[in-house]
Amino acid sequence: MAVSRFSPDTDPAVVSAHLLRHGYAIVENLVGDETMDALAAEVEPYVSRSAHGRDHYDGVHTRRTGALVARCPTARTLIMHPTVLGVVDDFLGHATTFQLHLTQIISIEPGETDQQLHRDQMAFDFFPFPDDYHVQCNTMWALTDFTAENGATRIRPGTSTMSDEEAAAVEVIQAEMPRGSVLFYDGKVVHAGGANRSDGTRQGVNITYAVGWVRQEENQFLACPPEIARTLDDDLLRLMGYQQGAFALGYVGDQQDPLAVLRHSLDGATDKVKVVGEFAEANQSFRSFVTELGPTADSS
Repeated sequence: MAVSRFSPDTDPAVVSAHLLRHGYAIVENLVGDETMDALAAEVEPYVSRSAHGRDHYDGVHTRRTGALVARCPTARTLIMHPTVLGVVDDFLGHATTFQLHLTQIISIEPGETDQQLHRDQMAFDFFPFPDDYHVQCNTMWALTDFTAENGATRIRPGTSTMSDEEAAAVEVIQAEMPRGSVLFYDGKVVHAGGANRSDGTRQGVNITYAVGWVRQEENQFLACPPEIARTLDDDLLRLMGYQQGAFALGYVGDQQDPLAVLRHSLDGATDKVKVVGEFAEANQSFRSFVTELGPTADSS
């Protein structure tokens, strides 16, 4: 089965549509070697100190290195890349907001075996999300070339709406791609890391996004300490979770905006989170609720 690939100038909506249909999409050469060289240099000291996995799912010859927002300034460029955010915004547009879910360098070393095939949304306690509700939009950037020999991500295309039994009959492909490319995949598609039969380490930058109302896989508020967070741009901070995840989710103290509290402290923050009336355009359920609420909707 051929792997569909897109050029860097492809409309994000086109990539999102392919992702919705097949569960994955690859945009090749989205960033250059200069960006990846900088990221590799920044993360190397942390990778070398990261422990190997504790079981065969994590990978006994695999290192997972997180907290990239705080540790690696160049990772912020990948997190906020306009093409990526365009795809994520389109793909997760059914939710009020989306947020950064995970940042992690995955280093698959020689001798690693195939990871167990799985669906990422199992992290939500195996909650049975409806087939047409996507909770995640994931990316895997190639920090090194991804090849069949060094452990390129394995995918069963089109399995997002299939049962596990149906998915087992689908041919596995590998997301081979050159350095600087990015693989998009949803939280439902069956996939896994590949075995590394080469003599070099395969490194991927796993940056994932989720709808704003779920618990983040990586706790961004501890992974990036407040003293570093205060130096970051507002747009990145909102993506990290310093925003209202949905109505009545994520406020601080006396319904204060979390970004305002970060900037000004709890006692100094005056900005409030949105009231329910400001969510009227989010979906039909909000519109109906606000209509029934009447003129008080803008001050509740």
